[in-house]
This record gives sequence, C-alpha cells and structure tokens, in this order.
Amino acid sequence: MAKLLLEDGREFQGKSLGASGTSFGELVFNTGMTGYQETMTDPSYAGQIITFTYPEIGNYGCNNADYESPDLQARAKGMVLKNYSPIVSNFRAQESLDEFLKKHNIAAIYDVDTRAITKHIRDKGAMRAAITDDDSLTSEDLLKQVQASPSMDGQDLASEVSCKASYPGKLSVKSTELFSKTYKVIALDFGIKQNITNKLISHGCEVEVVPANTSIDYILEQNPDGVFLSNGPGDPAAVDYAIETVQELLNKFGKPIFGICLGHQILALACGANTFKLKFGHRGANQPIKNLKTGKIEIASHNHGFAVSKEGLPENLEITHLNINDDTVAGLRLKNRNNVFSVQYHPEASPGPHDSDYLFEQFVALMQ
Repeated sequence: MAKLLLEDGREFQGKSLGASGTSFGELVFNTGMTGYQETMTDPSYAGQIITFTYPEIGNYGCNNADYESPDLQARAKGMVLKNYSPIVSNFRAQESLDEFLKKHNIAAIYDVDTRAITKHIRDKGAMRAAITDDDSLTSEDLLKQVQASPSMDGQDLASEVSCKASYPGKLSVKSTELFSKTYKVIALDFGIKQNITNKLISHGCEVEVVPANTSIDYILEQNPDGVFLSNGPGDPAAVDYAIETVQELLNKFGKPIFGICLGHQILALACGANTFKLKFGHRGANQPIKNLKTGKIEIASHNHGFAVSKEGLPENLEITHLNINDDTVAGLRLKNRNNVFSVQYHPEASPGPHDSDYLFEQFVALMQ
C-alpha cells in the first residue's frame, strides 16, 4: 500500500509502484493521453510529482529511444495514476513502466482518484506533496516533512538539470535535413529536451549544447549563426545568471535568438518583463494557442508553472501568441529586432502534429 499526502492535509490511499520509500515534490497534473515516458524524462518536470489525468497508463511500456534526457538525476519525483497496466503491448517496448520506475528510483502510486486530485489542484493550486509506502511514517510526521520541503517559488532548478560541460547535439532518431547548408547554433541548456535537439538538427543546424552558466565571451568566441534558449524547470526569476547572459547577448550579438518555455521567460525577463506563478500551470499535449499574426489556432504541448505577465510589458516586446484557455502570453517578439522571438509552449512535441514546425523553419530562415 501507499499514500499521497498534500501540504494542506488532503490524503489519498493507493497502491505502490516503482521505487520504494518516500518522495517529495510539487504536485501537478498533466492532461496528455500519451507520452508518460517522455514526461518523466523531461528535465522541465524536475522536482515535481505528476498526476496523469488519462486513466490508463503503462499499456505501451517504455523503450530506450523515447528518453527526453539521458540524465535522470534531477527529474520528476513521482507519478500518480488511476489504473496501471502491468501488461505491455507495443512492438517498441523494452521494459514495463514499473521496471522503468524502479531502474530510475522514481516512486509512484496508483489506484487513486486522479479526477478528485486534479479537481483539488485546479481549485487550490499546485502544492507540495509526498508519496510514501513507509507504513511506519505517520500522516502527522509526513505532513510536517511536506510543509518543510522547498517551494517551487524562488528555486533555480536549471542549474541542477543543465549539462556540466558542452557537447555536440546528436539525433536520437533518423531524420532528413530540410536545408543543405548547416547553421551553427549554440543551445543554452536550462533542461533541454532531446526532441528539440532532433528538430534543430533535422532543420539543418549544427548544435552545440552548453551549460546554463556559459559566459557571453565563450558564446561570442564560437561565432554561431544563432542562439537557442532551451526549456527547463523552476522559477525563471531565480536564474539570474542566465538573464544577465541574455541581456548581454541582446547588446552584443546581432544574430537570431529563439527561446522555448523557460528560455522564453528568461528572454522576457532580460527585456524587462515580469513573470508570475500560475495557479496550477499548463501541462499536457492539447493546449490551444492563437497565433495573432495569422489568426490560426495551434494545438500545442505545454509544461510550465510560470508565465510572462502582460502587466508592465516593456514597449519593445510584442505579444505574438496567446493561450486561448486563460489569455496568458504564449509568444513574444522583440520589436526592434525581428530575429529575436520566443514561445511559451513546445513546438518540438508535435501534438498538432505539425502546427508549430514553422517556428524552427523561421529560426533557420532568419539565420539564412
């Protein structure tokens, strides 16, 4: 048996899955119907316990090709499921979800009311929580530990998930380059997903992934054709060193800059905007985004708990995309530089499936 305990005292009883012990994190929910392995290996979920709203999880197993990051040291802390399928039915599967979780020391709980959990988070907001299968740990003692655990506000998790040394980006899947010329791109790693690297390379980019704290001098010495600001976890305002680097880039680097998710937020902060924590965030593969230039709606994949504030938005920033569900900022462009832009969603995840591919094409066209 296992239990999930929230920081407001709400408790859910269920069955244990994956690693044994007690795990702490911010409890959030994800509305995607598939992609549990990609979600659990996405560095943007570092420090979080993820409730999957889709009720059947585990039926297609896990494999070595669908990792979003090979380094799972700083990663999602746990899974919350309704129904777990111990039977794996997929020709690509190499192990069950339970085996995957045990291998990576990730705790999970299933046979709980995920609808009630989701409604609770939606009403009360994302909050700290714990999963445990330790029968000797009382709910009172566990609640004290949950309430003493760190809040997501003010946490710089990018430094934890970022690579420690630069490396050349490589494809994890077979792909065909769309452009004959190769453009050199420096990708600042705040928690970069493998599929972003795949997309950049498949669009004709030679990618060098560098640590989040890489100096402006190193970037300029490499003389790249463009700079990419990656996704990542935590509070964007806490990543002050990256904000300073982007500010210097805007002053000294006249070539294209493209940001996704945390990279989008860091770019906005570097331009003088503000960010705020969303009540329960946007997480899933079915979020509607309106492109204000074309008027079209893109079905987008999201994973973020913070957003750029419309209030006090600097005059040099133009809103290019909006989230239809709550009217939050989903895309920005620097008015005095058409080659600097960003989005608050994941075009590489392809839920549309190709609604947002134009963003990578736009980046390459600007470098060209």
